[in-house]
Amino acid sequence: MARARLRLRLLLPPLAALLLFAHLAVAVARLRMEPWGEEEANLRLPSERGVADDAAAEDDAAEAAEGTRWAVLIAGSNGYYNYRHQADVCHAYQIMKRGGLKDENIIVFMYDDIAHNPENPRPGVIINHPQGGDVYAGVPKDYTGKEVNVKNLFAVLLGNKTAVKGGSGKVLDSGPNDHIFIFYSDHGGPGVLGMPTYPYLYGDDLVDVLKKKHAAGTYKSLVFYLEACESGSIFEGLLPNDINVYATTASNADESSWGTYCPGEYPSPPPEYDTCLGDLYSVAWMEDSDVHNLRTESLKQQYNLVKERTSVQHTYYSGSHVMEYGSLELNAHHVFMYMGSNPANDNATFVEDNSLPSFSRSVNQRDADLVYFWQKYRKLAESSPEKNEARKQLLEMMTHRSHVDNSVELIGNLLFGSEEGPRVLKAVRATGEPLVDDWSCLKSMTLVWDILSCNSLPNMRLHFLQVRTFEAQCGSLAQYGMKHMRSFANICNADISAEAMAKVATQACTSIPSNPWSSTHRGFSA
Repeated sequence: MARARLRLRLLLPPLAALLLFAHLAVAVARLRMEPWGEEEANLRLPSERGVADDAAAEDDAAEAAEGTRWAVLIAGSNGYYNYRHQADVCHAYQIMKRGGLKDENIIVFMYDDIAHNPENPRPGVIINHPQGGDVYAGVPKDYTGKEVNVKNLFAVLLGNKTAVKGGSGKVLDSGPNDHIFIFYSDHGGPGVLGMPTYPYLYGDDLVDVLKKKHAAGTYKSLVFYLEACESGSIFEGLLPNDINVYATTASNADESSWGTYCPGEYPSPPPEYDTCLGDLYSVAWMEDSDVHNLRTESLKQQYNLVKERTSVQHTYYSGSHVMEYGSLELNAHHVFMYMGSNPANDNATFVEDNSLPSFSRSVNQRDADLVYFWQKYRKLAESSPEKNEARKQLLEMMTHRSHVDNSVELIGNLLFGSEEGPRVLKAVRATGEPLVDDWSCLKSMTLVWDILSCNSLPNMRLHFLQVRTFEAQCGSLAQYGMKHMRSFANICNADISAEAMAKVATQACTSIPSNPWSSTHRGFSA
């Protein structure tokens, strides 16, 4: 018995040491495996501290070398039926903000007539997903209402404070080491992008501004995401590959882009909404950015995921071909370089297969407003004044569309004959070629369109002020009519003079419906 006790005394110290070691091992393993709490995040084993501190210092140095991140976010439309464009831009702001960009480096253009619109079922709130939260909260209102125009946009992009009229006065005051992200969401057409205040934005003018920005040496690299119908035509054959600008577009040069989360489609918005909540391409890149670690995801990887999702399982039945242009080598950069990254996603692992749900049904951008007017009309009580007004709005829109389509078709027939006319107007140039050779001719033709119902054009000269005089009596293309910009471009490419165009215009358009889309209400498109 005495020997057994002695043997136990001799074994106790080693056993105690072994148990203590095991306890410490479990504690260390827990610290490694469990999520760090606020205080635990600062805990490191002595052997790890030097490595972690060095890595943090390297990250700080790399970020400093990257320069400042800037973002310019533009919603180019107004009206509650265009809800989705401002919802896209507000969502984009939240991504930039969570990514660490400062408000002083984020510039927002939005008409700001959605959140507090009487038709908004959730006053003061904008959503971009059927189950999504408010994306409007905190968004800076840098340029709103009529301040959202081409002149102000160009002044902001070029950092020209003296040229800005109204608004916050914020401009893209970037330096040679800075990285710029631009996102534009709106209606468009071949070679043109919409603006809530006329004139519209033309592809050649936008690319010229980007060239000037590069020549000024005020950025290191620039990424441009563009949501619009025929958005590829804004950069096709125009954007150089040597000015450090990488652009992706919602569609190629000759197809529509698509609205999503629309009434009657799947997924649908909450039943109280009569309008689309977002756009397919925009939602695709933003919902990807919401869940991924953008420090490890490259622009190319995001492009591929967005392209896949926007194609709607490669059917393109209610989707489009996402395109890329410019300095394609920039797509090797991490998205983080332009948008930052939400710290909540730091542990997210990038997966090549898109885990986000595919879209089964979407709505053509150009028909999204019809969906809104129809839903509004359908829900109202029979014979009520509100229903009668909704019917009137729907009929006016359809009449305007019919007038635009028929007039452009007739002009083509008068210029080229009934057989050749449709072929010439719809011709699409080869990949890599710009929409038109003479952009000033295109803008002139657009102006001639706006004087279609004038019965006499004595001593006509395409002077802007004279055209405004004629246009005030006639109709403009408006957002729907932008689809016909290719027709006007092809008339220019066929060397048809402005005088010849004006002559057939007087025959094709002897009268025009008076409606809210007339230039007497909306202004001038060019």
